[in-house]
Amino acid sequence: MRKALITCCVLLATGCGGEQHNDLRQELNGLTKELRGRVEPLPQVRQYEPVPYKAEGQLDPFQASRIEFGQAASTKGPANSRLQAEQNRPKEPLESYPLEAIRMVGTLTQGPETFGIVRAGPNLFRVKKGNYMGQNFGVINAIDDSQISIKELVQDGGGDWVERAGALQLVQEAQR
Repeated sequence: MRKALITCCVLLATGCGGEQHNDLRQELNGLTKELRGRVEPLPQVRQYEPVPYKAEGQLDPFQASRIEFGQAASTKGPANSRLQAEQNRPKEPLESYPLEAIRMVGTLTQGPETFGIVRAGPNLFRVKKGNYMGQNFGVINAIDDSQISIKELVQDGGGDWVERAGALQLVQEAQR
């Protein structure tokens, strides 16, 4: 019985390896006969050439004293006088927030005066013309229904203090 089973398996195995797919094998061999794999040569590695640092005598843009008060490269004109006044006055609460983190959420009119309602962190603040906000000595110039206009005092690339106009646009907050 065992011999009959082995003989049967051998006959089946030889029957499966027949000539039925021989034409496909010949066609595949004919198509791939001329194909040869090629690997492109690796690119030539350039030799490292050190570049000398030539800016030793210039201002260091990463040094903190560059932007500290009194150590700026130069100060001129009305921005300089405003800078002196800014250093001597007490700071308002909204000056601890960057201007990008403050959102205008509405306005409030009481008599002839219009107030802006702003959100900084989890708190709401009522602001008016003349209040300060932002970390660049921003003072509010005007408030209308759609925006709060601000004039900031910033240091330009040359170290000079210049005034820059900015605005907070009204942001519609979703009801909770």
